[in-house]
Amino acid sequence: MRIWTNARLATMAPGLPGLGIIEDGAVAAEGERILYAGPCSGAPSSDGYEVIDCEGRWILPGLIDCHTHLVWAGSRAHEFELRLAGASYEEIARAGGGIRSTVSAVRAASEEQLIAESLPRLDALIAEGVTTIEIKSGYGLSVEHELKQLRAARALGKARPVDIETTLLAAHTLPPEYDGRADAYIDLVCNEIIPAAASAGVASAVDAFCETIGFTPAQTDRVLTSARQHNLAVKLHADQLSNLQGGALAARHNALSADHLEYLDAAGIAAMVDSGTVAVMLPGAYYFLRDTHAPPLDALRKAGVCLAISTDCNPGTSPLTSLLLTMNMGATLFRMTVEECLLGATRNAARALGLEGDTGTLEAGKLCHLSIWDIERPAELVNNMGLNRLHARIWRGQ
Repeated sequence: MRIWTNARLATMAPGLPGLGIIEDGAVAAEGERILYAGPCSGAPSSDGYEVIDCEGRWILPGLIDCHTHLVWAGSRAHEFELRLAGASYEEIARAGGGIRSTVSAVRAASEEQLIAESLPRLDALIAEGVTTIEIKSGYGLSVEHELKQLRAARALGKARPVDIETTLLAAHTLPPEYDGRADAYIDLVCNEIIPAAASAGVASAVDAFCETIGFTPAQTDRVLTSARQHNLAVKLHADQLSNLQGGALAARHNALSADHLEYLDAAGIAAMVDSGTVAVMLPGAYYFLRDTHAPPLDALRKAGVCLAISTDCNPGTSPLTSLLLTMNMGATLFRMTVEECLLGATRNAARALGLEGDTGTLEAGKLCHLSIWDIERPAELVNNMGLNRLHARIWRGQ
């Protein structure tokens, strides 16, 4: 049993206003779970507890990165150089680059190689107080290699003290062997890859890339329907580059989240309100691609859509391994408020993963995931760029 005292808490609890701030607070844990989080005056007796004096530091829930593609092999940095020199995405792709270069590298890599290459990225996030992370597949594009990616992602959770949620993203792009046969590939995804992932128990959700350069709404609908038939939750890359009504499609399937959403329209917003689907903001990709069409934050905010934020860590369009910098980008590029950024990386990120019953807030019964900070006020976590003031990270009470 442990108790953290003499702390300022940003509990993120829904029953409290704003960030749920409690001055002169304490958090007590028994085993992996929080027993108490609130004013020191109401804390349980410290008898029998290991007492940690926080000396006035801030305690927040452990941070949650709810949308990543963190497991991959190889590097796409050369493509970055080519783009800076004026090459287009299409030119790079025709030369064998783009996402297909990552697919080739992942297919050639062993599971052990994928784990080894991914650990430094995971360690960077852990060093910033991240205690839960979602990792998607999507660079294997076959039964064998999609499952290999998912197993590697799950293995990261055994190699490090972190909770890993895995998402099958086989409908990410068309593999080269299926050129010109997109419907046949979707048959493979629905009839073989999704059932195999469900049977192996290596994924808790299914995602798809519904886009002009990805898959059509009709094809995406087939993927999400198959996921539901196999008792898997659904998420969706939606309306990033064009308006294909991806947000509304996600909502029809009661998706946990719809992510990107730069071209989301009013009908999509209304559908997401009705379904409770979380809108996940991914400013890293917006920044890296030098996009100029921001998501409709004001409309989402006014409609009351739940907002989360994530790194979108991936090799081609968001090679970002800092959730702290991501929050700054969300504030500067999308004009998210400090409160929206911090809730978006804790309570609302948990909801985007279907984990709100276990994590994301400092409340009795939740997993004891804490991030303890040497800061004067929580806004510093959004304001600072490149400065990590993490004092301690607690995962499952330890």
